[in-house]
Amino acid sequence: LQTEGFAMQGHYTGGADAEWCERGLLARIHRYTLKRLRAEIEPVTPAAYYRFLLRWQHLTGERVEGTEALAAVLEQLEGYPAAAAAWETSLLPLRVAHYRADLLDKLCNAGRFVWTRLNPPPVTGEGNGRHAAPVRNTPIAFVARAHLKHWRALARGAGEEQLSGNAQGVLDALREHGALFFTDLEEASGLLHGHVEAALAELVARGLVTADTFAGLRALIVPQVRRADARRQRRRNRAPAVEDAGRWARVFHGGTGATESTGGEHAAHVAQVLLGRYGVVCRRVLEREPLLPPWRDLLYAFRRLEARGEIRGGRFVQGMSGEQFALPEAVGALREARKDESGETVMISAADPLNLAGIITPGQRLPALPGNRLLLQGGVPVAVRSGKQVELLDGVEPSEEWNLRRRLMGPFVAPGANLPGASLPRL
Repeated sequence: LQTEGFAMQGHYTGGADAEWCERGLLARIHRYTLKRLRAEIEPVTPAAYYRFLLRWQHLTGERVEGTEALAAVLEQLEGYPAAAAAWETSLLPLRVAHYRADLLDKLCNAGRFVWTRLNPPPVTGEGNGRHAAPVRNTPIAFVARAHLKHWRALARGAGEEQLSGNAQGVLDALREHGALFFTDLEEASGLLHGHVEAALAELVARGLVTADTFAGLRALIVPQVRRADARRQRRRNRAPAVEDAGRWARVFHGGTGATESTGGEHAAHVAQVLLGRYGVVCRRVLEREPLLPPWRDLLYAFRRLEARGEIRGGRFVQGMSGEQFALPEAVGALREARKDESGETVMISAADPLNLAGIITPGQRLPALPGNRLLLQGGVPVAVRSGKQVELLDGVEPSEEWNLRRRLMGPFVAPGANLPGASLPRL
């Protein structure tokens, strides 16, 4: 029977002895079980889901601390592209208590994580790379080095056309000699210090190079007109230096674009990352994720995980069309979020992956620029800042308007952050 595939052997009722079941009947029982499990779930409101997400990503509740806590946060945010200037001003300090820049450098220098631009801009029009966007606005993602193969398969290839002469010279030096420290890069390229800095900034913005640590990118975020002052401050150890980056190296992209099928292995990994990021996943929540496999590939991966009993499927959030999937531990946390009526106020950057206003809640979407901000109260958006304009949303009490405006227009200070004032630009 086992050879012909008519009956299957296993442990179906939890007993110690082996059991046999007809194959078709077993599939039927499995379908009924999944249907029953889905029927047990009571969907929550979008506001409760938003409260759950804030706690799930450590923005509320008990905040994590230390190097391993930072590593767990980077794993949760793996592959998410955010403006380079936003990572250490409004993303990581909100999630890690007493965040320090050296913690991130330690993880990168140990080879556990790599920062890079996964979605380089398309090369269009005339001109050259000297007109590339500022590095501070470049969408940078962190990826565990062991998972690079999956994201490289999804990444769009970065073109080397229209680079400036200096940037092409630096890239050629890296291609010929491999990874180089900054001083070696100056010698190999034959360029002056400032020219190498500008070339690296252009190559970072195009997604063509990365470095051993985040220190080099931290220095390049400073506008070029302020780098002369920054170099003087380095003598007093108050500002980051591009020389502190360790080795600079080329980035190799092996993908053919995020719109093409990249195979089950890559989609399965990304599905696991998304479940860890959001806890409860549906298609709408992923609308701000630019570098993902097609939804059909992710859906196949989610259904396989559900069939193996590793995740739950069902209707978890009201008002969300399509299939929804959740980690088992997220289901319990979602129930707790339903009971939470604390009304805690949280401010996040529009570059944050939790900027889901207009996606899981009614209203307009907020452009994902690092200077824009969103204020949430009890999981409900109450005010937004877009540029220098503050807009109060419906339901705000007149007595609260002044405090909300002052909070949105004030400096973005994260609780427990410990960042040197001269090293990071203010948003």
